[in-house]
Amino acid sequence: MAGAGSTAIVIGAGLGGLAAAMRLGAKGYRVTVLDRLDRAGGRGTSILRDGHRFDLGPTIVTVPQLFEELFAACDADFRKEVDLRPLDPFYEIRWPDGTRFTATGDSERMAAEVARLSPGDVAGYRQFLKDSEARYAFGFEELGRRPMNKLMDIVKVLPTFARLRADRSVYAHAAARVKDERLRMALSFHPLFIGGDPFHVTSIYALVCHLEKAFGVHYAMGGVQAIADAMVRVIRSQSGAVRQGVEVDEITVQNGAATGVRLAGGAHEQADIVVSNADAGHTYTRLLRNLPKRRWTPAKLARKRWSMGLFVWYFGTRGTAMKWRDVGHHTILNGPRYKGLVRDIFMKGRLSDDMSLYLHRPSVTDPGVAPAGDDTFYALSPVPHLGGAHPVDWAREADRYRAMVAAALDKVIPGFEAHLSASEVFTPEDFRDRYLSPYGAGFSIEPRILQSAWFRPHNISEEARGLYLVGAGTHPGAGLPGVISSAEVLARLVPDAPAAAQRLAAE
Repeated sequence: MAGAGSTAIVIGAGLGGLAAAMRLGAKGYRVTVLDRLDRAGGRGTSILRDGHRFDLGPTIVTVPQLFEELFAACDADFRKEVDLRPLDPFYEIRWPDGTRFTATGDSERMAAEVARLSPGDVAGYRQFLKDSEARYAFGFEELGRRPMNKLMDIVKVLPTFARLRADRSVYAHAAARVKDERLRMALSFHPLFIGGDPFHVTSIYALVCHLEKAFGVHYAMGGVQAIADAMVRVIRSQSGAVRQGVEVDEITVQNGAATGVRLAGGAHEQADIVVSNADAGHTYTRLLRNLPKRRWTPAKLARKRWSMGLFVWYFGTRGTAMKWRDVGHHTILNGPRYKGLVRDIFMKGRLSDDMSLYLHRPSVTDPGVAPAGDDTFYALSPVPHLGGAHPVDWAREADRYRAMVAAALDKVIPGFEAHLSASEVFTPEDFRDRYLSPYGAGFSIEPRILQSAWFRPHNISEEARGLYLVGAGTHPGAGLPGVISSAEVLARLVPDAPAAAQRLAAE
């Protein structure tokens, strides 16, 4: 139970940390969020370069009701705070042979897209959608939104895991339903957006197809940064504080209980409970470095499989707003290999010369991201993390790899380099240094079946009383729905603040 002061410190102002602070504020805690960056949002922050706003991380908003419910729990209205726009189409997938697949939320339009590529796969595609809906009900609503910190939590659901063939990978499940390799890719690539290898993560993640169809794909005007800024406003309306440019060096523990944090400058700040939105690996290896661990020892964390790294090129182009009219908001550009490239990234830890890219062009929806008449882009390439078998020296390789990315992009937005203005490159080394992500992994621990749910770092720490975890590295996992849900799970684990309980009793 929290102490009489009912104070909480949240380490990190990522979306998971901000959501946690909102949930705790609604439960009566006086919350302080401490973050080392200059803006709130964590990987969802943005930077400005020569009039271009670059969204550094997530760009797609799905399951908007999670945000609506979060804000409603704090007596706020998400839709009034954030201008969320549904996208149609969701995204386009392109292959080297010139074929394209346009994803939308309309079942019949999607069936027509499938029929255009492979008429014999329409029935299998419809069955895949049914499979996806069943996995959504179980994997997202049942598992993802409730605590999984007790062994019996996972034991109870093992029969459902077996019935839904959770042992089968997403790709294997797609391959069992459709024969066309392009469609197999289109139905199985989604785990890459949360750091998972489609050939090894559980088929439960096939739920994403239903999630997109049922709730749509959205874009927040102003980017995910606008969502983070709205969350900060709610926290401050609850008398909470969000302090930027403050780095936590250690979580202090006394008699087995978290007592607060020590800052990089040496100052100590006390709290009744501590919530870490830092990567779970960083939390246990750095922030609790002086505490003997029972479960999450450095050796155990080192044995985990971590998500891939990311090479991201943010760039602006002058006078191109009316060019490349066939390139929309979200485009996925496949390289010549799917399985082989994924194997190189996840299993061999080797940087390949071929690549697949995600191209983000928010200026087609949000002109405010660029000067008038200009464009803002980012191109993301999955690459090995820094702890792989063949570590990449990005100080040497970044320019060469960027040139390769440019050559691939020139096939889609021809001549774009002649219009370049602002330019910024992030490699896995930037993810390591900016976000304190172990091995520069883009999405923390990879969401394989034995690294998910109970097997993942718990939302309530086993190492110290009064310590909780939220964000990509804990349950339920990465992605905006995952990190927002981690705060919902947190709210089920943390008791109401005594002051709030007394106030409610008086009313």
